Order: sequence, then structure tokens, then C-alpha cells
Amino acid sequence: MAQVSHRDGASAQNRLALLSVEAMYRADAATIATGTPGITLMENAGAAVFQAIQRRFAPRPTLIACGPGNNGGDGFVVARLMAMQGWPVRVALLGERSALKGDAALAAVRYEGMVDPLAPAALQGARLLVDALFGTGLSRDLEGTARAFVEAANAASGLAKVAVDMPSGISGDGGMVRGAAIEAELTVTFCRKKPGHLLLPGRRHCGAVEVADIGIPEAVVDRLGLDTFENAPALWRQALPRPSLLGHKYGRGHALVIGGAETSGAARLAARGALRMGAGLVTAVAPAEALPIYQASLMAVMTASLDDLDGLLADPRRNALLIGPGSSVGAATRGRTLAALKAGKACVIDADALTSFADDPAILFSSIKGEQVSVLTPHEGEFARLFKVEGDKLVRARAAAAESGAVIILKGGDTVIAAPDGRAAINTNAPPYLATAGAGDVLAGFVLGLLAQGMPAFEAASAAVWIHGEVARLFGPGLIAEDLTEGLPAVLRGLLDDEGSRHGG
Repeated sequence: MAQVSHRDGASAQNRLALLSVEAMYRADAATIATGTPGITLMENAGAAVFQAIQRRFAPRPTLIACGPGNNGGDGFVVARLMAMQGWPVRVALLGERSALKGDAALAAVRYEGMVDPLAPAALQGARLLVDALFGTGLSRDLEGTARAFVEAANAASGLAKVAVDMPSGISGDGGMVRGAAIEAELTVTFCRKKPGHLLLPGRRHCGAVEVADIGIPEAVVDRLGLDTFENAPALWRQALPRPSLLGHKYGRGHALVIGGAETSGAARLAARGALRMGAGLVTAVAPAEALPIYQASLMAVMTASLDDLDGLLADPRRNALLIGPGSSVGAATRGRTLAALKAGKACVIDADALTSFADDPAILFSSIKGEQVSVLTPHEGEFARLFKVEGDKLVRARAAAAESGAVIILKGGDTVIAAPDGRAAINTNAPPYLATAGAGDVLAGFVLGLLAQGMPAFEAASAAVWIHGEVARLFGPGLIAEDLTEGLPAVLRGLLDDEGSRHGG
């Protein structure tokens, strides 16, 4: 019998791995090749779905909507188990029962009840729908009978919906809606989550997502190559900087934040974020005429004039730099960005600095050396100005990282962090309250603070994004950007124990 949990043998990071649709097919095939019959995997999947349903719902009139492939086979298993337990259950099939093949055909034979044609009318009287139409196997937009059924199911009043593997109509890899898609309260998937469970709008269609172990060995998953993850502390927690009793502020990095005169708040928010995140020293570098504004509002953050930038860049102790928030768009910002890259600083390039390269992004990309520690933090508009790539958000972020040589933080409610080496993480904890002025500037400061302390770029970007979201989630309604820096210590306390400090680690 399947268990809705991961095997104890999987590492914490391994459990965060996401499987593409193609990788899941390979995992199934490899498991079958080692001697586990496909029908056993199907039985385990159906049992896991039924167990999840039993935990949430009392018996009620249930319709199982089955498709023509293995997802439909899973549905037939659910139907048989429900019938054995006395649930009032009916099955509606898209296509002919005689056309089913392989394990799906065997699962259908084992179900002894009536099977009706799939149609919106089949929903009449149902209070629970188990969507086993397509799962992750959908390769084109829904149309015809399937689309009409999905739209009718979403419009039905008082109908709870549980999806098998993936709500029908959602792309398993990209999270896009393919014409129409089931709006589920619960989705039960197998082995690992898929990117479409996390990327928007797919995440909103999934409801709660449970992952069931159906008997695919961890060794099989490991051999698939794990390079896409759900962003969570287990992915980067061990790399978080931990201050030492034997250390000092100069050992925790000296970060520079390049600011402007007219919109100085952006750089000030970022500088405070970098300092709160643990950078030993932070200097805000701004036009001389604006320095009194910076000095009046920043206590622990030092200030310097932009006229002194060349000297600051020449000092190896200034090891990390952020440019973009409030910098203004134009040749001056472009030149300062290129100078920082040439000086070998770990660079966070954000906002105006990104837009300053919109006319010729190749200049920026060619200046990021092979070993250059660089993080670009675009929202969708800024991304479109720099990168001419198409596809879902995960595909586009990966392509941008490969093209630029930098770690990409493609921001949004489903922020994707992608590294040039192909690794990627999808973030899911950011609440809508982060859509407020200055929140992105604080995020850039968080990344800068971690880079200044020597945290690797992909891990630093992933950690900053998750921490940023967690602070906002805990604060809740009424959040403004200043609250993000003030709420940061509580989240860091939850991530860092005292052991490292006690032992000088």
C-alpha cells in the first residue's frame, strides 16, 4: 500500500527535487525495468489518491473522470477501491473502454462497475469529482468534450475536486493553462512534485499538493539528475554564513550600494537590507549633493561620494556591490556597472542598471567573466528588455542564466532562481503583500548581504528570495518595505542555531 510521504532514505535536498514530465516517465520506466510491474505502480498511485481523499472527505456521491491513458488507469483503481469501501461512485470515460491499452486496460477490467461516456451531464448529482483525465500527460490545449467537461466541473456548485497527478489542463512542466483547467482543492502527485505544481497559474489550480511514494526507488530518482528544486531552507541552509566568536566585522565583507539623488529611498532600503543580512560593513555611494539625505537616515551604514567610486572599486576589501535601485537609467549607470564587473566585485545588478543595458545587453553579458559572481534580479518587464527568449518561466530563466553567465532571479509570485550551470529553484512562499514599493530593493540588499559574506551566488539568491518571502508571510497585511528589514532577525533566528557561534564555526 502506498504511503503519502517520502522514503526516509531521501535526503532533505533530494526531497525538494522537482521532476519534469519526461523525467517522471523515465523514473517509471526504470522502476519497471528493475522488476516492479507497471500495474503495481498504478495500484499504488490509485491507493494513495484514495487514502488522501479519505483523510479529507466523508463518503459522498463521487464521479471519477477517466482519460484514455495511465492517468485514467489510476482513476479506475480509485473507483474500484471506493466501491469496495461502499462509496457511491460512478465512472465517466473519455473515449471507448475497448481502446484502453496496457496497465490502464487492466485497471479498467478490475473495476466491475458501469462506465458512462464523459460529458458535462455526468456531473449531475456528484459532490466529489476525481479528475483522472490527463494528469501531466497533456501535450496540447483541451478542446471538444474534455474542455466542455472541465468548464462544467469548474462551474458546478458544491462540487469538490481532487486531481490525480496534475489538474487536467495544466502543463506539468510549465504550469500554463492549456485552454481550460480543473480548479482542484487537492492534487495528489507521485514520487516528486512537478514544476507545474509550483509555477503560476498552475499552482492556483492545484490546491493543496500531496506527494505519494508509489514504489519508485530513491536510487532511480538520483540517477535522473536533480537540477530543479522547490526553494526551501534545506536547499541552502548549510551554506548560510554563520558568524564566529573568533571573527570580526571585516571578515563578513564590505558591501557597496550605488544610489542616486532623486530616488534615494531605493538604495537606502537596499543598504539597510544588506547590513541586516549580516554584511560586516555597508557603504552607500551616492552623488555628493545627496549625501546629507543618506547620512540623516542611515546610522550604521557609511556613506561615500560617487566621485570616489574608482578608489572604492580598487580596494579589495570592498568585495560586493549592488547597483540599480534609484541609480537612474543611462550611460553613467551602465559605465559604473561595467567598472564594478571589471574590478571583480560580486555584483547584484537590479532595476535601473538592468534597463541601462536594454539597447545592447550583450555588452553586459560579455563583461560577466566565467568565474564572476553576478546576480541579475529582473521582474518580467526588465527581463523582456534584456532577453529575447520564449517558453515557460522556468525555461526562460534557465536560458537567461546560460546566456548571461549570471544567476537570474526572475521575480514574481512564483520567482524562479536559475544558475548558469543549469540548476534552478522555484519559490512558493511569497505572499501578495510583497507587491509594495521598495520590496524589490530590499530583496536586492538581502542578496548583497549574503554575497558579501561569501555565500555562493545560487545559494545566496535562493536564500534571499525565500527569507524575503518568509518575512512578508509572517508580517501579513499592512506590510511595507521597511518592515522587511525589521522582520529579518526573527526569520534568521529560525534558520541559524547557536551551535556554530559557540564553537567558532
